[in-house]
Amino acid sequence: MRQYEPDRLSPAQVAAMRRSFTSGRAALTRRSLLRASAGGALAVGGLGTLSACGIPAAGKTEGGVSAEDRSKEEKEVSFSNWTEYMDVDDSGNRHPTLDAFTKRTGVKVKYTEDINDNSEFFGKIQPQLAAGQETGRDIIVLTDWLAARLIRLGWVQKLDPANLPHAFANLSPQFRDVDWDPGRAYSYPWQGISTVIAYNKKALDGIEVKTVSDLLDNPKLKGRVGFLTEMRDTVGMMLLDMGKDPGRFSDDDYDAAIARLQKGVDRGQIRRFTGNDYTADITKGDFAACLAWAGDVVQLKADNPDVDFVIPDSGYITSSDNMLIPNKARHKTNAERLMDYYYEPGPAAQLAAYINYVCPVEGVKAELAKIDEDAANNPLIIPDKAMQAQSRAFRSLSPKEETAYEEKFAKLTGA
Repeated sequence: MRQYEPDRLSPAQVAAMRRSFTSGRAALTRRSLLRASAGGALAVGGLGTLSACGIPAAGKTEGGVSAEDRSKEEKEVSFSNWTEYMDVDDSGNRHPTLDAFTKRTGVKVKYTEDINDNSEFFGKIQPQLAAGQETGRDIIVLTDWLAARLIRLGWVQKLDPANLPHAFANLSPQFRDVDWDPGRAYSYPWQGISTVIAYNKKALDGIEVKTVSDLLDNPKLKGRVGFLTEMRDTVGMMLLDMGKDPGRFSDDDYDAAIARLQKGVDRGQIRRFTGNDYTADITKGDFAACLAWAGDVVQLKADNPDVDFVIPDSGYITSSDNMLIPNKARHKTNAERLMDYYYEPGPAAQLAAYINYVCPVEGVKAELAKIDEDAANNPLIIPDKAMQAQSRAFRSLSPKEETAYEEKFAKLTGA
């Protein structure tokens, strides 16, 4: 068995995880705005696990380790996902798309909503994966930064393209090229998460906001703008505004972005840094404008006609939650069939209509329009070609970079 030396988490990294658990993207709603309270008790356990043993160092990947694939003998697949991240019928007890998959294929899906945040879930599966044991799961869904780490560790299996024809053909261009999984050899996106500028029209009272610079530089907005406590989202949007590529930036670029944000703090331009509790601030008008996550904005716009959004010409940050098959999964072929099923336009449209996140499936708009025309025409759910072209991903960080960057960001935000 390969041994891994633990990476001790710096205080800044622990603080960043705690923010994410309680109010950040780990606490993002999955279709509702109630998810912010979901991380609490579980987050404590997750932090305890990580602080005690550390996250294993990202060493050379040895490739995934398969078990005997029992997909033919055992018509089943075990799927672990986040809460409120799957379509549900009116009874609240059944998942129509999963039921349709079982009816078509005969493969029963054991669907479990046992992921409440990335790091807490990692604490559950890390001992088995490190020991070369099966986790009891055939599909897991992780946000890109943790998906990248598991791939580097060699703890997930390489996918068989022969079992993923729809996924290969229909994956949206904006999710195809990621530096942590070239060619999507180990992962496919479940849903996308975009960072945009949200604003309250009534609170702006005619002030125009089109860019991140407008948030930082317009004196009429002093004390009425918000930025996010998630480092990759806030700094990524800042880098774009400065004409830098978040996928290829240097240490000097990062420091310049932090310095520009620090000026906004020092002048009192930035009211505060928030997790998804900005939803209350922007609704009430305490924030005239702020950085926000698209999944929240869809809900906010539906509830309050004063709330709207803008995509800066410089672009916007998009991340993703991703399906992976862990080492020693017993039903790899069945898992790949289920992954591929959600890249068919019909099931993808049903899912998008229910959860309202960025759909990673190309060509789904016509099917979605049959279910919900408003959702089909919402660029936060189905980005058009122009919006896709503006999407950028924050590059992967080495453990050394992540420690240094989080420490600088924590100093900025006062965390």
